Amino acid sequence: MSYEILIRGGNVVDGSAAPGRTADIAIAGGKIVAIGPDLPGRAEKVIDAGGLAVAPGFIDIKTHSDFTLPINPKAESKVRQGVTTEIIGHCGFSVAPVLPGKVELLRDYLSPSAPWLPFRETSFPDYLDTFPATAVNAGMLVGHNTLRLMVMGMDDRAPTKAELDAMIALLEDGLKAGALGMSSGLFTSPGSYAKSDELIAFGHVLKRYNALYFTHLRDESDGVLQSVAEAIELGETCGVHVQIVHFKCSGVNNWGKVDDALRMMAEARARGVAIDCDAYPYTAGSNPLKNLMPQWVQGGGVPAMIERLRLTETRRRIAEDIARDGLNNWGRIKSWDDVRISITPNLPQFAGRTIGELAAERGQDPIDTVCDYMIDDKGATRVLVTSISEDDVRELMRRPEPLVGSDGNCVATYGTVSQGMPHPRFYGTFPRVLDHYSRQEGLMPLELAVAKMSGSTARALRLRDRGFLREGFRADVVVFDPADFKEQATYAKPHQYPSGPRTCVIVNGRLVIENATHTDALPGTVLRRATDGSVG
Repeated sequence: MSYEILIRGGNVVDGSAAPGRTADIAIAGGKIVAIGPDLPGRAEKVIDAGGLAVAPGFIDIKTHSDFTLPINPKAESKVRQGVTTEIIGHCGFSVAPVLPGKVELLRDYLSPSAPWLPFRETSFPDYLDTFPATAVNAGMLVGHNTLRLMVMGMDDRAPTKAELDAMIALLEDGLKAGALGMSSGLFTSPGSYAKSDELIAFGHVLKRYNALYFTHLRDESDGVLQSVAEAIELGETCGVHVQIVHFKCSGVNNWGKVDDALRMMAEARARGVAIDCDAYPYTAGSNPLKNLMPQWVQGGGVPAMIERLRLTETRRRIAEDIARDGLNNWGRIKSWDDVRISITPNLPQFAGRTIGELAAERGQDPIDTVCDYMIDDKGATRVLVTSISEDDVRELMRRPEPLVGSDGNCVATYGTVSQGMPHPRFYGTFPRVLDHYSRQEGLMPLELAVAKMSGSTARALRLRDRGFLREGFRADVVVFDPADFKEQATYAKPHQYPSGPRTCVIVNGRLVIENATHTDALPGTVLRRATDGSVG
């Protein structure tokens, strides 16, 4: 037999949570063609995996790499973690569709998340068809916030029947083209203006197309359990699979509610509701600074917000709202030192500084510092918010049901996407799970950690032939040293790839990372949903 790639003698951890076994894996034509001990035959490339783990390529179910893949198609920070597939278009924030005359509206809206991405008028089918060649596979979602922007702008009201029909038509356009489903971001405007009946109307559309629903909960802080109940209700009413993304219980007064939320999901599954959640292995999250403010602050869009922030009355009202309710969607934090500036396109000199530090230096109330900063950075600031309990993170990592998603972009140590101080999860999510929480903390065995990042994720996404190491499956494979595959990115120095000089990553049968070096290969493909709901 002759193969293209032959991986010899590794500990094959197949993505099913079963114990690993020593075996060879043969790859040809982009697929796994044989698995077994001492496979006969030759190969163009032989990888000696002695002493290494061989696993399915990791599936990052929760990312915003649609904001960076066109700029960084090599997907450096993700593929070096072993990620071979990313699901993009989350939190209601998709970069398509963009209707005529609406380019600037979407660009301004997404400026804290996609400051360097060029925007253009495009339909969702055209977006899929023209997506550039990349190193990783990508599955796309239609964003509910984007649909509302295109049809209703930032209006705080229910849609008319004509408007709802227009949004549904845009959603169907994407679903017919192969979008995996729809995402919502109910924590911020304009998605937060949608009531349950609007979302259920979209849910029925998703059901007709055998598509999926992904939601950033309406409230991840004081109202987190009610928001979980809302997500369950949609899944139960519409009969669609619900993915609660980057699940957390944010704010010091909500720490410990993870058990209650996971119990609610388990009880729903026992009733037949298809529901999953994913989480990242960090106590800090990331969001546009404007989204931490009360929702009314963003009314009318970015230009109107900036003018509003100049007013003393606005600042007084913001201070009162935060004193009463905590940060929007984040809850109560210990101090403004828990809010760190991450990406700041117009004020790059302040990346890495906290709001508390800047307020002290300026002799200001932190609310004035926040408002002045958003004005000076034109509303484009992104921040890190430390608001999650480490005990809750450990619980989410320990249990088999929660999946793993980075909630990060693919970036790199060079070029445009190397700017700012991004969350270390952009570079370190998957090795952090494997090294810190599995190997060092012993919260789960290696095979369960791998399953939470591959096979279990593939089942939730209905991937036909990815997520497991099986004959006939697509050859998305990561080879790594469990003792030396470690997160090196930190909050202070985030632009650092994982350790591990023997790491290899294969995407669709082609080596993308060979011995921790990028080969410049771009074999990724756009994954599309079939009419039966399967994705491939």
